[in-house]
Amino acid sequence: MKKFGFTINAGRAIDLDSADTSIADEVMARVPSWSLCIGCGGCTATCTAGAFTEYNFRRLHLSVRRGEVVGLRGRLSACMLCGKCMLQCPRGVNTRGVIAALMELLPRD
Repeated sequence: MKKFGFTINAGRAIDLDSADTSIADEVMARVPSWSLCIGCGGCTATCTAGAFTEYNFRRLHLSVRRGEVVGLRGRLSACMLCGKCMLQCPRGVNTRGVIAALMELLPRD
């Protein structure tokens, strides 16, 4: 078979029914406003830490909701808890509360 210079990546299907979302459920219980997030990315756009590091609150949020928590603690430590994301959020999500809850709940890597 002739190769055309590219390969097709394997699919990355996420089975949300079998994912362990216990950490996301606990964060939701501690910070009810987290359920209001619509994923607009305003928090990430204004984040000072995100401008200089790989920190991305929106991506972190999606990973936790999907149950993909391995390795997130290292990324979470870049947050400076400055609160700019809270001021930008159109839905009033307590992002600092989410970060504090995740720091307590995420497993140490």
